[in-house]
Amino acid sequence: MGALMRREAAEKVWAQLRPAADGLVPAVAVDGPDGPVLMLAYMDREAFLATMAAGRMHYRSRSRNELWLKGATSGHFQDVRRVRVDCDGDALLFEVDQTGAACHTGARSCFYREAGLLAGEGEDA
Repeated sequence: MGALMRREAAEKVWAQLRPAADGLVPAVAVDGPDGPVLMLAYMDREAFLATMAAGRMHYRSRSRNELWLKGATSGHFQDVRRVRVDCDGDALLFEVDQTGAACHTGARSCFYREAGLLAGEGEDA
């Protein structure tokens, strides 16, 4: 993977975003142009610029408060195909090529649990 855009261009894009008070913007990763949602994480300016420079997803870990390259320890990288900004400029959507599982549980997507089942309203209810 290589740079998605020059740093100056990435800085201009970030300057047009509307991060929350904590400096974070939600970043949704989807599997290709029409694929399922893989995960939701957050980016700050540093993570966004690192993603644009490397062409691989970087996030801000809220629990560890550090920059996080997705796949650095697992090998389950997310190579960026396209970046979209929502209409309000306060969320990002990344079309990625996912290597392996996106979820830390080993599931392909972090969205594998149905809310009804969590509430005890499953097939046996």
